[in-house]
Amino acid sequence: MLKTLKTAFLSVLRAGGIFRLMANSRWRRDRVLILCYHGTSLADEHLWRPYLYIHPDKLQQRLESLKSGRFSVLPLAEALQRLRTGKLPARSVVLTFDDGTYDFYQQAYPLLKYYGFPATVYQTTYYTSLQLPVFNLICSYMLWKGRNQPMADGTSLGMPGKLDARRDNHREAIVRCLIQSTARKTGVEKDAVAAELAHLLGIDYPSLKQQRILQLMNARELQEIARNGIDLQLHTHRHRTPEDESLFRKEIQDNRSVVERFVVDPPVHFCYPSGVYREAFLPWLRKENVLSATTCDSGLAERNSEMLLLPRYIDHQRRRLIEFESWTSGVGDLLALRRKSVQRPVPSLGYGSSTPP
Repeated sequence: MLKTLKTAFLSVLRAGGIFRLMANSRWRRDRVLILCYHGTSLADEHLWRPYLYIHPDKLQQRLESLKSGRFSVLPLAEALQRLRTGKLPARSVVLTFDDGTYDFYQQAYPLLKYYGFPATVYQTTYYTSLQLPVFNLICSYMLWKGRNQPMADGTSLGMPGKLDARRDNHREAIVRCLIQSTARKTGVEKDAVAAELAHLLGIDYPSLKQQRILQLMNARELQEIARNGIDLQLHTHRHRTPEDESLFRKEIQDNRSVVERFVVDPPVHFCYPSGVYREAFLPWLRKENVLSATTCDSGLAERNSEMLLLPRYIDHQRRRLIEFESWTSGVGDLLALRRKSVQRPVPSLGYGSSTPP
């Protein structure tokens, strides 16, 4: 009911020309909207995690909206430089994609090329050379895929009794147990556990891996997109933010050492994994020569925004086009009830462990 009322209210504002007035206002010109995307579905991931994934048709709808609305889609570094100097063009937007999974290369990258839009990929890197599905994600996905299958005996996974994948909370509990029990295993060893889970659920794991669902882009793909204008930046090596300074900075250093293989200029922009940040992280990022860091807090960035706590608008499968348009115009930011200074972690696409995956 509330969503229906909100949609109706936004429809009235758009029909009355408020969206257009806001988009062309001086207030909007002084701000940049940084859009955040995670996955673009290869198959049915947008049904599995609709608040993180978006169907490619819906992503194309968004890009078409930016084009038809004559929005200025800028590279991240240029947008931030113009923001600081007060020289943004009208209706400024930045496109960012978190994690750097293969679906970006297969689905989002061709659309960006078609529309001629620049974009930043915040690339996590542990699985870049490993080329296996991210363990906790593939386990969660397979449990969701097998949620209607008869319950299987989990003894071979070190989980006595039947596995009950029928409910969300049951599936989440199984994934947590798997993460804990494999905390000291390597990525290859964890993949063997994932293969056993697939067997218990009756899922063809080799076929799933061949589709490259929940895998990162490999070196060849990263070289290609970087060579063709996609901006690769930092997102930690293992998709985690330790609260110990040395471990936190090592995540940045390890991440940068991989990303630097594919780019000309050193990566200096960062995105907090899962949107989780602490005040203590800011001086650590500065020591690593990071110039900007984006959060998952909703809002438009303005000239006095803290550059290491930049807001973004997270777009996903459940967003309606009119909601998207309200934010690109600036209306959504003015109507938001919860302000951008409040930390709001998003559901994790991370590796789910404080130890190497």
